Amino acid sequence: MTPSRPKETPVGAPAAPTLSVVVPMYDEEDVLPLFVERLRPVLDGAEVDYEVVVVDDGSRDGTPVLLSRTAREWPELRIIRLRANAGHQAALSAGLARARGEYVVTMDADLQDPPELIHAMLETARRDEVDVVYAVRHDRSSDSRFKRSTATGFYRVMERIGTSSGPIGAADFRLMSRATVNAVNSLPECHRVLRLVVPALGFPASTVEFRRAERAAGSTKYPLTAMLKLTLDAVTGFSTVPLRLATWFGLLSGIATVGLLIYALGSYLLGHAVAGWTSTFVVVAATAAVQLLCLGMLGEYVGRMYTQMQGRPGYAVAFDSLAATASGAPPVPSGPTPAQEAAAVRSADRETGQIAVLP
Repeated sequence: MTPSRPKETPVGAPAAPTLSVVVPMYDEEDVLPLFVERLRPVLDGAEVDYEVVVVDDGSRDGTPVLLSRTAREWPELRIIRLRANAGHQAALSAGLARARGEYVVTMDADLQDPPELIHAMLETARRDEVDVVYAVRHDRSSDSRFKRSTATGFYRVMERIGTSSGPIGAADFRLMSRATVNAVNSLPECHRVLRLVVPALGFPASTVEFRRAERAAGSTKYPLTAMLKLTLDAVTGFSTVPLRLATWFGLLSGIATVGLLIYALGSYLLGHAVAGWTSTFVVVAATAAVQLLCLGMLGEYVGRMYTQMQGRPGYAVAFDSLAATASGAPPVPSGPTPAQEAAAVRSADRETGQIAVLP
């Protein structure tokens, strides 16, 4: 498999590495030092040239400052900073658009995805000659019962509506070949759900299993509202089943209406009084509810079409450390805001018990 050059490589940048690791981050100052402490030895010992593409998804805490300080000591670290919070999937897309490696690993920074598994994923891809290696969670005992049940329900719903969601237990921790990344980047859709997009490509794939650990530090950035939005994007972006449901609801409502009309006409001809207003109210309300449900489903698809036709980008990049280095500019972003500086100082104090002095 011959890797092709990614689209968004800065002019004058170093040669493309063998491995890229894309990591979206949003307010991860607590876990960032632990993440670097575990990831760097793994990659340094991989005996391949690599880059780590961290996408700062509009963090409001000390994450940008800590990343800048880490980049001074870790030349393989590349920082992509988005102008505003665009969401987890959009941040992943931004990282994939700029990753230059022959193989690209996507993972989260919370250390629930073990960096040590990257060795096995890369070895599996080369040995089995596959384009995608999914990291499958065989043990999710560290998750709450609610999290496990909702995740299982999500994958079963996707399976029922005929959408390939990949192996059960796989999420956004995966390795992809350059051909796979180029295929993903070429897709025009704005609301990508990568855990469905990648399996839908149908490229040869394999799996490695791991036990999901607890979050190393900080709090989850994926609340219930974010999970619901992801589910809605997944259903409306990959299936027309809701549209067919609307059609069936409309058909059943029409049959029920014809039956009620026949009943009302028969009662009139036989001289029987029509039942009270309660039955009429129930029928009218039920019909209106079905109509509103159908309109809502149609509205979701029309809204996606409208957003797609607008052509607005899913994210906006404010800074790329690799491009800055290639152009001769300082290899770190412009100075942090006072709030971010103070947050970084507080984070360093908590870790070392000493007063931290920012450069």
